[in-house]
Amino acid sequence: MNGGIEIKEEQAQPVLSIRTRAAVSELPVLIGESYEKIMQYMFRIGQEPAGAPFVAYYNMDMEDLDLEIGFPVAMPLEGSGEIGVSEIPAGKYVSMMYKGPYRGMEQPYSEMAKWIEDNGYKPKGISHEYYYNSPMEVPQSELLTRITMAVD
Repeated sequence: MNGGIEIKEEQAQPVLSIRTRAAVSELPVLIGESYEKIMQYMFRIGQEPAGAPFVAYYNMDMEDLDLEIGFPVAMPLEGSGEIGVSEIPAGKYVSMMYKGPYRGMEQPYSEMAKWIEDNGYKPKGISHEYYYNSPMEVPQSELLTRITMAVD
């Protein structure tokens, strides 16, 4: 089951994140380790996430993904070491809520790309996935992921 496709103008969102490159096969371990590092740092500085954790994809080369892994925060904070300060830029985003296993996410991406083209928008080449639960909490069929794509 997938939610409908929506388009919204979003405000800039400050984040704490780790920018890295990896093959798709490395993602399950890399994402978990990165979230853990960022959460430990946030705990040390007395902060909490201001929303669901995310991964930003700056390309779709499955052998060399350009990634930003992080958490939205309520205000800009200082980074530490590999944990940097960034923001999800303001702008138009097409989004869809996807329910199901991560391996099935090609279909919503295809639906969104078609919707973007059919509605006269141009993709900026950046997508975000926001994870509302995890495979450690629920069966894969119940995973909730909001996919967003920046557009002009």
